[in-house]
Amino acid sequence: MKLAHHYGDKPAAELPMLFQRILSNTTLDWFRRRKTRNALFSNMSDFESAGDDGDFDLLETLESSTNSEGTESAQDATERAQILREIELEIKELPGRQREAFLMRYWEEMDVAETAAAMGCSEGSVKTHCSRAVHALSKALAARGIKL
Repeated sequence: MKLAHHYGDKPAAELPMLFQRILSNTTLDWFRRRKTRNALFSNMSDFESAGDDGDFDLLETLESSTNSEGTESAQDATERAQILREIELEIKELPGRQREAFLMRYWEEMDVAETAAAMGCSEGSVKTHCSRAVHALSKALAARGIKL
């Protein structure tokens, strides 16, 4: 659809290359969104056991997991909360356009085209802003001793 919509006026000889690029970028976008989503949230299916007969109860699973040794200690929870606070502070320190692009792409899970439309800029600008934001965050967090 993107090929027909954006490049319908291009010569037929250029269409295979354009299609390949669109497919590649769309696939990368999907994997980036999935990686971010998996880093931030866990799926309900992660709680299910392999041999379930369909009688899955999340509350029972969570209750049994809080009684097991594999739960997060109070110290770990506090450290995680502090790291998240520091990340939020660093995101607030980003320049406005970088912060806007970063949050739309990685928090709101918008694709490049949607982000570009919302920001009123080109897709290339969105990619540049996101790249710069990621590098700035990485550098700032590394300076604070945070390695993700």
